[in-house]
Amino acid sequence: MSRAWNAWSWDTDPDALRRDVAVAHERFTDSGRLSARVRSVVGESWRRSAMHGVDPDRTLPRLELTGPDLDTQRGAHPLAVAMPLLRRLLLDSAPGPQIMAVGDVSGRLLWVEGDHKLLSSAESMHFVEGANWHERSAGTNAPGVALAVDHAVQVFASEHFSRGVQRWSCSAVPLHDPDTGALIGVLDLTGEDLLASPQALALVRAAATAAEMEIRAQRISGLLPSPRTGVGVADFAEPVPGPACLRVLGRDQGLLEADGRSVELSGRHSEILLLLARHPRGLTGEALGALLHEHDASPVTIRAEMSRLRRLVGSELLASRPYRLCRPLATDIDEVRRHLAEGSYRQAVNVYEGPVLPRSEAPGVVETRDELQAEVCEVLAAKADPRVLLAWSEHPEWREDPRVLTAALRSLDSSSPRHAALRGRLRWLGG
Repeated sequence: MSRAWNAWSWDTDPDALRRDVAVAHERFTDSGRLSARVRSVVGESWRRSAMHGVDPDRTLPRLELTGPDLDTQRGAHPLAVAMPLLRRLLLDSAPGPQIMAVGDVSGRLLWVEGDHKLLSSAESMHFVEGANWHERSAGTNAPGVALAVDHAVQVFASEHFSRGVQRWSCSAVPLHDPDTGALIGVLDLTGEDLLASPQALALVRAAATAAEMEIRAQRISGLLPSPRTGVGVADFAEPVPGPACLRVLGRDQGLLEADGRSVELSGRHSEILLLLARHPRGLTGEALGALLHEHDASPVTIRAEMSRLRRLVGSELLASRPYRLCRPLATDIDEVRRHLAEGSYRQAVNVYEGPVLPRSEAPGVVETRDELQAEVCEVLAAKADPRVLLAWSEHPEWREDPRVLTAALRSLDSSSPRHAALRGRLRWLGG
């Protein structure tokens, strides 16, 4: 996960960061000038908040749903089927006090659950079920920004636009329909400083993936209808075909498994399918070209590659204008994240056979590769048994990855012989 979206790294002093951003916030609200110390995603949100007329001293989110209206919206929302799973992943074994909130696409919070003391305190700022926390209504906050920019994001303390929210920190991830790619809501963890740590955002991302996969599983089993493309979440049609699977971990060429057959793809076709799986709402030729390579993928080249790919995998999988998938395409990346979210860390390591398309230099693939590795390292270093981390550090694909060795070292006592061996290997690698 890029530093642009993370609030801080492990070597950051949260108190110093809070003070620096508080000074920058005061300057912005007084003069409209932004300090270089403010992350771009936060500064842009401050500007939008001001344009929406949010008063940093007076604005409180609107309470838009109560009583039967709230119950009706909850019952109609596809995320209702994922709530038991989300409670188990984010609340039942929480390491400390925190609040989990799940909102709809408009920013209205449908479920707000967690630590009772925090919930009571959060009521004063209207962080309650039925309140609208979209950026337009509440100013800069993690669920509101995640919906505004459709990206996982953290907002730490004084990065909030409204001063009444600045004692809180939060990590939020937008949620998408697993079959159509439509934005359907947002998942958020709110609480104290640690809820803006790299580990917290990795955990919320993994839980969001698990929730989306739960919706897909419910549809495949017939317990939840499938939506028609381009209509609201309450409109449904006949179930779509089950998901195909793309395997890209530790492979230079992806393996597509669909309808009882397996097809090994070229490197470029592997990149295209992975990027389309990452962008289920589709990509224009220009956008896909930029994610593949800004100098080597003109629209003409993209059209030719898509034509060849369509002949190889069938027209029922791919559509144009924009380029998009016509049916669900799961990946082994999703499988790793699901195991992380469920706490099945050994299974996550077993599935994580190597980097994502390791020889690919496509910018979109490189970002996916680095993002997954950062998530796995953060979650395993914080949660996994040392034996799991040691097994991971001895895997042939990961023996020389400094991030893996560092994660394993963190889990061991400094007097352990294994600690000394790993430290020596890390030094040999220049870490």
